[in-house]
Amino acid sequence: MMKVAIITVAGISKRFNDGVVEEDKKVLKAIYSEGNSSQTLLFHLIDKCNYADKIILVGGYKFETLNNFIQTEINNEIRDKITVVYNKYYKELSSGYSLYLGLKEAFQYDLNEVLFVEGDIDIDIASFKAVVEAESSVLTYNREPICSEKSVILYRNKLGQYQYVFNISHGLIKIDDFFSEIYNSGQLWKFKQMNELKEASDVFFKTNRGETNLKIIQEYINRVSQDELSIIQLQRWINCNTKNDYKIVKEKWEEES
Repeated sequence: MMKVAIITVAGISKRFNDGVVEEDKKVLKAIYSEGNSSQTLLFHLIDKCNYADKIILVGGYKFETLNNFIQTEINNEIRDKITVVYNKYYKELSSGYSLYLGLKEAFQYDLNEVLFVEGDIDIDIASFKAVVEAESSVLTYNREPICSEKSVILYRNKLGQYQYVFNISHGLIKIDDFFSEIYNSGQLWKFKQMNELKEASDVFFKTNRGETNLKIIQEYINRVSQDELSIIQLQRWINCNTKNDYKIVKEKWEEES
């Protein structure tokens, strides 16, 4: 039985490249550095995911650059664990298709656990470790204020079921429901029920392949007992959307080193 970690980095990094006109000067934010290769989001995420038997990396935008980074900047021992998957629809479809492709690759193995993290997130080591070591499926939340322009909302409704709400256009969000708890999602998950995860992935591909990764995750949540879900707070969480966000992240890494 294998533990698999999936990291998705297929997006075009639009906000990160704001103001840059020439395509050859644009960057893939997951491997952007103002230092050496160890000062990249992806390097840190791969290092945290090194516990897994297999690391599946889903790319799209600047895919050759991504592949070159893996081949030249990741040591052999970890690189042997990594499978890089190409999402050819990274422009046309949303984030859900990248997760679907990562899961499709993962389901080739005899799985007992899948961890999924978005590739533009920085999370402190202790919080990431708490998710890795949890015995149940995990939903996470961060300590940032909930702002509709950038937050993914996680709430628990009157039936005790966890639900996600997000505005892909980063506009206002309306929740037409009663809730007992509400959180700012941490965009890091762990799944333990493989049959339910496969069902969720299949439903997504058949009916919702243009949706975000939240569609697969919500389908999974709807299929498992809510008692089988743990919710873990991330102590440090930074969604790296801009170069200014990267500078903040880099300062945190330097403090920890």
